Amino acid sequence: MPSLEAHGYLTLSDDVRTQLFAISPATADRILSPLRPGGRRRGATTTKAGMLLKHQVPVRTFADWNETQPGFFEVDMVAHCGTNAEGMFLWSLVLTDVATGWTECLAMRHRSQDAVIDALGLVRQLLPFALLGFDSDNGGEFLNYGVLDYCKHEGITFTRGRAYKKNDQCFVEQKNGSIVRQLVGYDRYEGEVAYRQLAELYRAARLYVNFFQPSMKLVNKQREGSKVQRKYDAAQTPFQRLVIANILAEERIQHLTRVFHALDPVRLLQQIQALQDALWRHVALESSLTTAHANLPLTSQHVRFDVAACLPTGVAMLGDSDKCLTASTAETTSQVQKRKYHRTEKSLGPRTWRTRLDPFDEVAAEVHQWFLNAPDRTAKSLLQELQERYPDRYPDYLLRTLQRRVHTWRGQVVIEFDDQLIREDAILNHSFPASLRAIPVDGALTLSSVGVSV
Repeated sequence: MPSLEAHGYLTLSDDVRTQLFAISPATADRILSPLRPGGRRRGATTTKAGMLLKHQVPVRTFADWNETQPGFFEVDMVAHCGTNAEGMFLWSLVLTDVATGWTECLAMRHRSQDAVIDALGLVRQLLPFALLGFDSDNGGEFLNYGVLDYCKHEGITFTRGRAYKKNDQCFVEQKNGSIVRQLVGYDRYEGEVAYRQLAELYRAARLYVNFFQPSMKLVNKQREGSKVQRKYDAAQTPFQRLVIANILAEERIQHLTRVFHALDPVRLLQQIQALQDALWRHVALESSLTTAHANLPLTSQHVRFDVAACLPTGVAMLGDSDKCLTASTAETTSQVQKRKYHRTEKSLGPRTWRTRLDPFDEVAAEVHQWFLNAPDRTAKSLLQELQERYPDRYPDYLLRTLQRRVHTWRGQVVIEFDDQLIREDAILNHSFPASLRAIPVDGALTLSSVGVSV
């Protein structure tokens, strides 16, 4: 409300303001219930248990969460597969800080240990404070030697919840519904363009959620017979809780405060809605699983998020004394390196020789081009196409060999776009872009400072 009043969207009397600040969440839900759609869809369960490291990663239950210091996150993966979990589809990696509620969402092309390690490196550059620990479920993308060694090497506390006990990860599970499912929905998304569009949506959403979306935290819970009484603190945004925690340098706090006062929440919400409309254009038909995208070229027709469009009308940049989107630090201004983690410091490097003939030597370039044309394709679909074109030459037992090769190709494809997100991040950049409009790509869509034109 103060932000809306400051930007001229609300003019409230003292009586109305007092009533709005005093309204309870239950009363607000009753008032808004006629406006909310019913019959919500549910996502498919896609967690695959990682059994190898359960004894090496300690368990942390809901009762153990008493952290007051920001930096300890719960993390989870959300599948954008629609009602069918076959084939390749997009994922969202969601991280929520237990103490402040600060939430980061990242778009991911696939689910693997390398993708999780790359995402953790990206999140550590996006966060305004240090990542001290994270707690995951028992999925194989988290419980593996790669992630475990990464956390040991970087000094990050790694814990997990109990199997089939979602309340152990209640903080991030709540954000899965209130942020990811509310913004993205339950449809299926595939391919490069949808991935880039989802990433642009999350670039805008992180500013709105962390600076303008308040929440209440449970202070204590007491049972009296069959009734449970819960006490909550006052509603605050993650940014407000982070300032109160007093763990940031004064220069950093002043920088984030300038970001908060500069952003217009209504214009920011308009951009989020425009980016949602652009994302929904890429909903995949669930009947097209393997070969529908076989020959589609790699394109970049997606709508970009522009921070400058979230400023008040007519303001292109802040003054030199109030450059608002970065506190320059060695960590944020250093050149972004390619994020590839090696398990041990004594590694002799990758093996470059072969112990047997390459079964795909004659068609390696051709198969690689198929993958580049549609990075969401699976190794199984590539092998099936090879078998159709070259009968009796590529038997089924070569699938595992091709899967390892596709796994390497995916790791090479994802890093370039992630580095671009770091360079264009709203909180890390030194200033707003000069233009007040989003960047149209191939004439597809344009975001103006007040809405969308086609």
